Amino acid sequence: MKHRRKGYDRQLGITGLETAIILISFVVVASVFAFTVLSTGIFASERSKETVFAGIEEAQSSLEPRGSMIAYKATLPDSTSTVYKVSFVLTNAVAGQPVDLTPDYTANDSGTDPDVSTGAESVTVISYSDSIQQLSDVPWSITWLGNNDSDDILDENEKAEITVWLLNRNNAVSSISSASSTTYMSSGGMTSSNTVLTTKDEFTIQVKPSSGAVLLLKRTLPAQLDGVMDLK
Repeated sequence: MKHRRKGYDRQLGITGLETAIILISFVVVASVFAFTVLSTGIFASERSKETVFAGIEEAQSSLEPRGSMIAYKATLPDSTSTVYKVSFVLTNAVAGQPVDLTPDYTANDSGTDPDVSTGAESVTVISYSDSIQQLSDVPWSITWLGNNDSDDILDENEKAEITVWLLNRNNAVSSISSASSTTYMSSGGMTSSNTVLTTKDEFTIQVKPSSGAVLLLKRTLPAQLDGVMDLK
């Protein structure tokens, strides 16, 4: 009887040890699973937060127009009156990010404007559209107004005058009312008499920085074209 009792006790001890090992295994597996779930949740939360912030940054515009858009009249060789350029002032919106306004073109009132800026790499694109055409990348130049730090980055409290060129300006002809003072562009702007602006035409200019929202400017020409027109 005693021999059988000892064997029975040994079996109970082994069974208890196995049970303890199984329980410990369950605890370890559960801990690893919980850690994995927690880590995945934290990672997903961080990714969601990054996505939200990226969306806010993309939706928030750093560009803000200041003042009116000005349109400039020219006379084409066939005596048609049109607009050869428009200009407007941009500022950095409140708490906006700096905007790279490095232009691909310059203008110096000499020869033919605008001039291609050698080596420039613009990341901001300006497009033009009206009822008959879409110009995805029109030539534009920049003039800095007031205080600035002499670079092409629009920072807070700086003002940049953007000039969008629709036709070439022949500066050898001093009078803009002369039929030879402007010429059609080979690309980028207006290329023929069928594409130029006339009275009461509506057009849209979009300024597209490398990040942030697109700035949309929609204007309508008056019933009579003057030399310089405030389009509000």
